[in-house]
This record gives sequence, structure tokens and C-alpha cells, in this order.
Amino acid sequence: MAKKTSKSKTLPIYILNGPNLNLLGHREPEVYGYTTLAEIEKMCAAQAAGHGLSIIFHQSNHEGEIVDQLQEARTSGSAVIINPAGYGHTSIAILDTIQALKIPVIEVHLSNLHKRESYRHLSYVSKGATGIIMGLGAQGYLRAVDAVAQILKVSK
Repeated sequence: MAKKTSKSKTLPIYILNGPNLNLLGHREPEVYGYTTLAEIEKMCAAQAAGHGLSIIFHQSNHEGEIVDQLQEARTSGSAVIINPAGYGHTSIAILDTIQALKIPVIEVHLSNLHKRESYRHLSYVSKGATGIIMGLGAQGYLRAVDAVAQILKVSK
């Protein structure tokens, strides 16, 4: 279930998270860190509020649900921050949906994909993203919120 946090006159930033990210803090913490997804959501809400923005935070293990959230963001959001997780390497459907958006999209990965297995080096999502932040752990989400805030400020 998507949750809206904070209040703003600007449409919310959709922060979308792909498969297995609900296991953050427990699954391979040496790769993904010890910060849970709930903690990342709180951090993002506070960061966005500091810019006068709000968020809608969502996680799904189902590709179609992520596509639905992206389509909703098309008219109900000001920007998208997406950690597609494994779908970044496989999902043309998510790429196609991102390319249909007319709002900024920042792709986030907790780890540096280029330091990992070769099959992780390609992200289809990157082909449609405005920008990419990777390898900074949970801090990458905060930098993405900052980037969105700057992009939205410039585009006003």
C-alpha cells in the first residue's frame, strides 16, 4: 500500500522500490547495508519535508504493480525516484513506462552495480532515467531527493 507523507503544494515525489527491498537490513547486509526500508522511508520523508516536498513511498515484488505506480505518478507526481532492484536488469515494461513519463526520474541503487556481477552492469531503467545514483547505500535515496528538489526548483 502506498503511503503519502508530509504536505506540500507541489505534487508528491513517488519513491518506488522493487523486489526484495522489503528485506533490507536483513538480506546480504554486507552488500545492501543494515538500514531497513522503513528507515529509508522515514529518512526520505524528512529530507523531502526539508525541501517543502512530500513523498509517496511504495515497494512491490511484482513488476506490474510497479508499472501501475509509475503510470499513477505520470499525472499525480512531480517526479519519481526508483530503485528497480533486479527489475532494472530485466524489465523492458518498466523502461517503456518511464519513457512515457514527462517528469524527472532518478534511478537509485544501494550498491555500485559496476563492482558487481557482469549481468548487473546493464540497467534498462538507466536508459529512461534523468539521472542515476548508485553505491552510496541508503544515503543515495537522500541525494536523489535533493536532486529532485533542485530539478523541480529549476523547472519552475
